Amino acid sequence: MFEMFIPKLRVDTVFDIDLEDLYAKGYRGIITDLDNTLVGAKEPLATPELVAWFDQVKKIGFKLVIVSNNRMERVSAFAAPLNIEFVHEARKPSNAPFRKAMTMMGLTGQETIVVGDQMMTDVYGGNRLGLFTVLVLPISIGDESWGTRINRRLEKIALRRLRKKGLWLEEEKR
Repeated sequence: MFEMFIPKLRVDTVFDIDLEDLYAKGYRGIITDLDNTLVGAKEPLATPELVAWFDQVKKIGFKLVIVSNNRMERVSAFAAPLNIEFVHEARKPSNAPFRKAMTMMGLTGQETIVVGDQMMTDVYGGNRLGLFTVLVLPISIGDESWGTRINRRLEKIALRRLRKKGLWLEEEKR
């Protein structure tokens, strides 16, 4: 059961993802979380470095949709200036927002990557649909909501079990 929380790839930040390699392997779309994946939960806009990353994503040929459990106002204020499509109040790890994002991109699960900072929402949700999941370290844990803090405690339990089974080999970076 805990194996569903294991991402296919673990990196420190979105900037550490080898986009060209994943594109060469046939992936064409990225579903990404917003808060603590792209920017801190209280950061309203993309950093210049992140804008450059979005440009690289598009230049390589990826389609991109932000899928966030946050409210419309938060996600729209971030995504609209960048002309990025999004799904708000997603209720991840439910299958529906991931399927909606794939439909928006016109892609299948075999072509789609999920990037996020939470095992309980992003990784578990993506793995349930057979998507390629990438776990990044959270940007600003201190800015997280109470719901995310509960998820982080559950993640620690899952990580202990995975380590005990030998399925999570390196030390936790959080």
